[in-house]
Amino acid sequence: MPDLQRIATRTALVFDCWIEGPEDGPLVLLLHGFPQSRHTWRHQLPALAAAGFRAVAPDQRGYSPGARPDPAILDNYQYDRLIGDVLDLAAACGCESGRFHLVGHDWGGQVAWGVADRYPDRLASLTVLSRPHPASFARALQAPDSDQKHRSRHHRAFLDPATAQLLLEEDARRLRRNLHEAGVPEAAVADYVSVLGTPQAMEAALAWYRAQEGLRAKLGTISVPTLYFWGDADATVGRLAAEGTAEFASGPFQFRILEGIGHFITDQMIEPVNAALLAHLRAFPAS
Repeated sequence: MPDLQRIATRTALVFDCWIEGPEDGPLVLLLHGFPQSRHTWRHQLPALAAAGFRAVAPDQRGYSPGARPDPAILDNYQYDRLIGDVLDLAAACGCESGRFHLVGHDWGGQVAWGVADRYPDRLASLTVLSRPHPASFARALQAPDSDQKHRSRHHRAFLDPATAQLLLEEDARRLRRNLHEAGVPEAAVADYVSVLGTPQAMEAALAWYRAQEGLRAKLGTISVPTLYFWGDADATVGRLAAEGTAEFASGPFQFRILEGIGHFITDQMIEPVNAALLAHLRAFPAS
């Protein structure tokens, strides 16, 4: 694993990061989801670096101790702030106004969709894993013949003030079990718990859900060239939401269905994901 580095942004937040690749390589920012961390991208960073990209994977707002404003003040975790962090990180990496590549999984994908919607001129490409376009997701939630509401029942549970304690008690037994049952390898589970295994980190991570606005974001069609991965064994995202994402892409769009793969794609599949990701980035250079 690469050495832990820290990136200070203009908002005085300091993000724990993994960074690989040449300093002058095209920037690729990789955003993890819940309940994960920068470790989500352990297999992507070396592949990107070997291909000449500058790959940066931060522990996002609330996950990094130096970027953890009070989670009791939910305004600290509103969607606009999460999107702003991405642009601030890009600037801190030397990409103040140019274009960069953005990759996001789960909540990181939700943020990535928002960046692509509001700042399309800043992105050379977009890659999202698991998380459908928010408009497609919202439509699936409301569809009478869809099971998406049942698949997303954990969102309501995360609003309960007792959730952090329940997930972390007995050496994070429930958190570990949930990840194991979703197909995440034991070593990866340990990595994620190493970041989220404290009440302070868990409360901050859950603040993303409790702030609510990010889950209700209303975004338009995406013009940025987009690669979207979805595993057909994903317990939290159904086929209706995933397949409907194409309707909200006006630019080049690829939809990759991964048979037998669940929600935590990068923990279950490596080489095919890396190959498709690299091909997508090379097809839409940042220069």
